[in-house]
Amino acid sequence: MPHAQVNGQRLHYEDTGGDGPAILFSHGLLMDSSMFAPQVQALANLGWRCISWDERAHGRSATGECAPFSYYDSADDAVALLAHLGVQRAVFAGMSQGGYLSLRAALRHPEAVRALVLIDTQALPEEEHKMAGHQMVVQEWLQNGLSDERAVGIEHIILGQGWEGAPAWRAKWQRIQPGDLLAAFTTLATRDDISGEIARITVPALVIHGDADQAIDIERARSMAGALPGARMVVVPGAGHAPNLTHPQPVNAALLDFLRQLPD
Repeated sequence: MPHAQVNGQRLHYEDTGGDGPAILFSHGLLMDSSMFAPQVQALANLGWRCISWDERAHGRSATGECAPFSYYDSADDAVALLAHLGVQRAVFAGMSQGGYLSLRAALRHPEAVRALVLIDTQALPEEEHKMAGHQMVVQEWLQNGLSDERAVGIEHIILGQGWEGAPAWRAKWQRIQPGDLLAAFTTLATRDDISGEIARITVPALVIHGDADQAIDIERARSMAGALPGARMVVVPGAGHAPNLTHPQPVNAALLDFLRQLPD
């Protein structure tokens, strides 16, 4: 299991290697690098160097007691990881939370970002009523552990209903330590509004959004796409919050079409 020691963090990553162009995959809240397996499989066979990683408080980068951090810290982690691997510039592909850090990487480290792929994400903070619901779930989880009922509720929000791979993710959520859970949700709740800044991001961008996403309203994605000068948007019918995982065929088709058109 490869790890990189960067920014005081021990970050797990997977790297297909090679001399081809690089794409960095950043996962969503409560997820990990494995959620991009369908994209890595498709792109690695076409010569892309696919790098996926577990962010602070997640997956095999989790410590059990994650210190407070921001998505700017995560953006710095992503760029430092690329430097550790000898990659100067990459396409940043992020789902939800991974999109939050990818947008901030494009603002803070524009020289490192060749293009953006933004999957079910947004430039705005959380809606107040949704954040209140998240906080209620987290407090219950911290106090009593994750109940089966709550795990199924999280499944429906992230993965939709009836997806065959959901049990493996519910098992992963049961293993999350309280310190990591609290740090991850605090970062989510306290992130800043960058909707007024993203017009400065001029690299090509692909915005992908499931039309059945319960976590982030599709109109927020449309607004973000409209504010990014180099963006186009693809809607995935019937998909929820993680279409790259649950609906990989249309997502991969849109991704491949976008990547083929990138300037060198």
